[in-house]
Formats: sequence, structure tokens, C-alpha cells
Amino acid sequence: MKNCNSINLNQPMPIQSKYSNEQVEQIVDSLINVLQEHKAPVDLSLMCLGNSITHIVKEHVPETKRQEVAENFAKALIQSVK
Repeated sequence: MKNCNSINLNQPMPIQSKYSNEQVEQIVDSLINVLQEHKAPVDLSLMCLGNSITHIVKEHVPETKRQEVAENFAKALIQSVK
């Protein structure tokens, strides 16, 4: 996993990603495949993905920036499901 310390934590999550669509799609496909292999229903899938996000934030984001990163992530999620 790429070190998240290189993220500019003072800016909202970018709308334009520095990662290629292909790279993002490959990783998302892998994550979805794992959930499908386990026949995880929606609630379990969201719980597992949420726990993964929590782990990434706690392990790779300085404690003083965690709430800000979580809030920006939540805002980006809300925008993406509109």
C-alpha cells in the first residue's frame, strides 16, 4: 500500500485523482471480487470496507489530521452517491 503520508491533509479529497482510472478500477474490481467470493451482503460489505478505511486512517494518517480526513472522505462519499 502506498504510504498515505504523501497526501496533502490540508486539502479536501481531490475530484481529479492523481491515479489512473485503470489503476483505480483494478483495485476496486479486486475488492468487489473478494466480497462476492464471500457472498457478503450489502451490510457486511459496507462493514468490512468501513473497517478497512478505519484501519488505513488510523495506521497512516497523523492523529491530529484523522477527523479532517474522515470528514473529507465522508463528504466525497456523499457526493459520489448523489
